Amino acid sequence: MSQTATMQREQGTDLYSILEQEVRKDPSGTCALLFLYCAGESPGLEGQVKGFFNPLSGLHGEVRKDPVTKTLAVILPGMTLDAAHYQALLLKQLLLEMNENYDPRITLAAMSDAPPPQVLKQMAESARLSTSPDIHIFTEDEAGADTNRILIVDNDATVREFLQIRLAMQGYETLEAVDGLEALELIPKWEPDLVLTELNLYGIDGLPFIYHIQQLDVKAPPKIVVLTEKRVEQTISQCFQNGVDDYVTKPFSPVELDARIRRCLH
Repeated sequence: MSQTATMQREQGTDLYSILEQEVRKDPSGTCALLFLYCAGESPGLEGQVKGFFNPLSGLHGEVRKDPVTKTLAVILPGMTLDAAHYQALLLKQLLLEMNENYDPRITLAAMSDAPPPQVLKQMAESARLSTSPDIHIFTEDEAGADTNRILIVDNDATVREFLQIRLAMQGYETLEAVDGLEALELIPKWEPDLVLTELNLYGIDGLPFIYHIQQLDVKAPPKIVVLTEKRVEQTISQCFQNGVDDYVTKPFSPVELDARIRRCLH
């Protein structure tokens, strides 16, 4: 994993803590939050959004970008939900006029209290994973939902993407690591409830990786589900003997994997 990519993941995780602090500092006591995601290539998008919320236009919004997911976050101080919804409609229309291929997905929320970073990330993910062109209004019921965190560890980008989408659809908060070393760095910082991991990994893999997860200084050790191509009986037995909670072989049934994960977490 390159140092640049690792830094981007850390910045993506820290972004939501920064957003929480900025909302908390807002003197108006209420503000709207807008999260915007455009699939595919969207050159110049960040600059266009910043231009829309330029103070000279009568609007003021702090625009930040998640370097991992490319989702934009906009803080709108003192703005009600109705006012923010109107501006979001105008922004969406402007973006489509500039580039008909943008296909913007927008999530809005207005809260008097600063939501915690995990809820802010949940808002951002609802925009990124939306399948509807309609603007989504994020409710307090959604914010109150208890969201389990799952760290996906796999060398294969296609597998990681499939699992991320599948797990997000089930309501889980996810983060990805491409190898065991990156995973061992992320676990203490992000504190996932479950690690879903391949055994064939770069840097450190197999049973040594499982052992190191269990030795990390965290409040609660994560559950561990192995998802791998290895079908050797001895390997499966050794994994369970070393504290693995479940073992699933590839190719796998997504429905069965959902059930195995739910059983481990609940």
